[in-house]
Amino acid sequence: MASESGKLWGGRFVGTVDPIMEKFNSSIAYDRHLWEADVQGSKAYSRGLEKAGLLTKAEMDQILHGLDKELIGETAGKLHTGRSRNDQVVTDLRLWMRQNCSTLSALLCELIRTMVDRAEAERDVLFPGYTHLQRAQPIRWSHWILSHAVALTRDSERLLEVQKRINVLPLGSGAIAGNPLGVDRELLRAELDFGAITLNSMDATSERDFVAEFLFWASLCMTHLSRMAEDLILYGTKEFSFVQLSDAYSTGSSLMPQKKNPDSLELIRSKAGRVFGRCAGLLMTLKGLPSTYNKDLQEDKEAVFEVSDTMSAVLQVATGVISTLQIHRENMGRALSPDMLATDLAYYLVRKGMPFRQAHEASGKAVFMAETKGVALNQLSLQELQTISPLFSGDVSHVWDYGHSVEQYQALGGTARSSVDWQIGQLRALLRAQQAESPPHPSPK
Repeated sequence: MASESGKLWGGRFVGTVDPIMEKFNSSIAYDRHLWEADVQGSKAYSRGLEKAGLLTKAEMDQILHGLDKELIGETAGKLHTGRSRNDQVVTDLRLWMRQNCSTLSALLCELIRTMVDRAEAERDVLFPGYTHLQRAQPIRWSHWILSHAVALTRDSERLLEVQKRINVLPLGSGAIAGNPLGVDRELLRAELDFGAITLNSMDATSERDFVAEFLFWASLCMTHLSRMAEDLILYGTKEFSFVQLSDAYSTGSSLMPQKKNPDSLELIRSKAGRVFGRCAGLLMTLKGLPSTYNKDLQEDKEAVFEVSDTMSAVLQVATGVISTLQIHRENMGRALSPDMLATDLAYYLVRKGMPFRQAHEASGKAVFMAETKGVALNQLSLQELQTISPLFSGDVSHVWDYGHSVEQYQALGGTARSSVDWQIGQLRALLRAQQAESPPHPSPK
C-alpha cells in the first residue's frame, strides 16, 4: 500500500512534488512495456513469500488471482515485503529482454536462412568482387551473399551469449543488502525459469552489463547490415545495374519521375547511427556511477526498448529486401574484364615453377604492356607474353576463362562451386544448432 502521499516511499516526505519534477522523474511512458513481466515476477515473489511464511496460502491465492485481474486489495500491501523497486524492476527488464532476444534471434535466423536459400539458388552467377571499390577478382554472386550471411551468423551466436547473461535472476537482492526474511531465491529462479541467480546483492541491483552487451550486439549487427545495405545501394545504381529492388522496398522522387530510390536500404544504413548512439549513451551514463543503484539507471530501459523495436523492424525489412531482390546476371557478366585475371596469370606462372614474387612482377609487366598497347590483357599474343617470360605457352589461353578462374579457388572458404556448397552446408548446420540451443522463452504471463 502507498502512504498518504500516494508514493511507496512517501512516509519520509511532506508536501507535494513539483509537477515539473514529477514529469522529469517519471518513467511510466516506457515502463509500461514491462507490465506483463512485472506481473510474472510478482507472482513468483508471492510464492516465495508464502514458502517463507510471510503470506498464508489464502493470501497468496488472493494475490495470484488479483494479479490476473490487476486488482488485489488490502493484501497487496504484503507483496512488497523484502522487495525493493531496485531488484523488482531489473528482474522485470531481464524477463522482458530474455523473451525479446528470442524474438530477435528468430528474425535474425530467418534473414540468414533467406540469404542462404538465395545463395544456393544462384550459385552459378558470376560477377566482380571489389576491393577499394575497384574490380578485383571474379567471384560467385553467392559468395558475396554468404560473406554477409557469415557475419550475421556471428551476430546470431553473439545474441545467444548475451541472452545467457540476461537469464540471471536478481530478485531477492532487496535494495542493496539482500533479503532478510528467508525468501528462497532458488525457488524464485525455478519459478521464473532463470538459468542462475546473481551472486552479490549490491551488484545485482546496479549492474547493467547485460544491457550494454545487448546494445553493443545491436550496434555490431547493424554495422554488418549497414555494410550489406551499402553494397546493394551501389549495385543498384545505373552505373552498376547488378540488382534491382522490389517496388515494395523502394520509393519515387517528388520531382524526378524516373527515380527509384532504395529507401529501405538507406534507412537500414541510417538506423545504425541511432543504435550506436544508444549504446554510447548508456556507456557514458554507466562510467561515472558510484556503487549500487542510482536513478541514472532509469535511462537503460528507454534505450533497450527503442533499440529492440529498431532491430525488429530492420531485420524484417532486410529479409524482405533479400527475398524480393532481382539480379541482372547479364550486367554482372558484362562487368567482368580480363584485367581482373591478372592474379590468375601470376598463378599460371607459379604452377610452371616460378616463385610468386617473380610471377607477380611478370603479370604486372603484362598488364603494363596491355595498357601501353591499348588492348585488353587477354589480347596480348603468346609471343608478346613470352618476351616477359619463356614459361608462357599455348595453354595460357585457359587463364582467360572466368568460370575456370572461380573454380580454382577450391580451398574451404573460397569461391569455387564446391566451397560455396560447403559454406551453405555449414551455415545451415549452424542455424540448426542455434535453434536447438535457444528454446524460445514464452511471453510473460
